[in-house]
Amino acid sequence: MIQISREEFDEAVDDALDSLPEEIARAIAEANVAILVEEEPDRAQSGGTELLGLYEGIPLDQRSVFDGFAQPDRIFVFRGPLQRVARSRAHLVQEIAVTVLHELGHLFGISDARLHELGWG
Repeated sequence: MIQISREEFDEAVDDALDSLPEEIARAIAEANVAILVEEEPDRAQSGGTELLGLYEGIPLDQRSVFDGFAQPDRIFVFRGPLQRVARSRAHLVQEIAVTVLHELGHLFGISDARLHELGWG
């Protein structure tokens, strides 16, 4: 298990977001989505699996003006599981970036299968 401080972890999440092209970052900023770092998923979120991240919400390609007011979508990045799967600090930072980009892919309506094909799985 590789451990880094919460501050370093949050910084790695921010770095992953900063790596996005400006037009994608703008779309995310306008999408009513909160990106949250949590220590562990709760049982309802994980279903008993080692969950690294989770997207909860309505993907952008499925939203409608008729949906009315909705709570913000949420992207969770789980610190504990990511630290447990990491083999080194560099690997942890890479896995954080992959997890952030994977969950953002779901925001844009990209399936798990396609994200895996693209190397973000």
